[in-house]
Amino acid sequence: MWQFFHKLGSPRWFYEISGRWLPWLALLTAALLLTGAVWGLAYAPPDFKQGNSFRIIYFHVPASAVSMACYMVMAMAGAVSLIWRMKLAEVVMKCCAPIGASITFIALVSGAIWGKPTWGTWWVWDARITSVLVLFFLYLGVLALYEAFDNKEAAGKACAVLSLVGCVNIPIIYWSVEWWYSLHQPATIKFTEQSSMHPDMLQPLLVMIAGFYCFFAVALLLYTRSEILFRERNTKWVRALVEKSVG
Repeated sequence: MWQFFHKLGSPRWFYEISGRWLPWLALLTAALLLTGAVWGLAYAPPDFKQGNSFRIIYFHVPASAVSMACYMVMAMAGAVSLIWRMKLAEVVMKCCAPIGASITFIALVSGAIWGKPTWGTWWVWDARITSVLVLFFLYLGVLALYEAFDNKEAAGKACAVLSLVGCVNIPIIYWSVEWWYSLHQPATIKFTEQSSMHPDMLQPLLVMIAGFYCFFAVALLLYTRSEILFRERNTKWVRALVEKSVG
């Protein structure tokens, strides 16, 4: 286990091993997203209250879940970079920010689209929605903070600290519906209780959630590999890789 952990600290090893994972992971991602989207949008029954407008759930819920998971990955990578000075962890932290911001933006937009027919308005300052908006700004803050420093080592430390401080927002997002009066409906998928959704609606949603998680993994691997090549561009192994691909 520790040997694997130390190997992860090697940009070259990570680049090589992730290249083997990517084709299979990308294929799995495409299969899950295509299956879940067709199943949920075309074959799941309409909701007895919301009709077909509820189908946005197959994009909104997975995006919302992955937006929080991405932040936790970013924060953990930041913690590893601070404690063990692992360069690859800093790269992962940096690469999580634009991916997380994009997925959180999808969650906000899809929520607004769902809110219009459900609540009669595109936006309300609901506790859940507002805390997700804060999450979006935290991602943007990490991106801006990293670019604000000329010294990238100092930038990495500052972004790691901001990522860790921002973790306080994650439980607020998750429990906001329980803690405050909210127009937002409670969680439909629970680990300790049976879901309130009909299985015909729930099953494609679970497939889409798995697909979004796989998509996040693919995007993170691709972005991390690109960042590794940029940072290691003057090393022998990257030069040899470029010569091999050109030749």
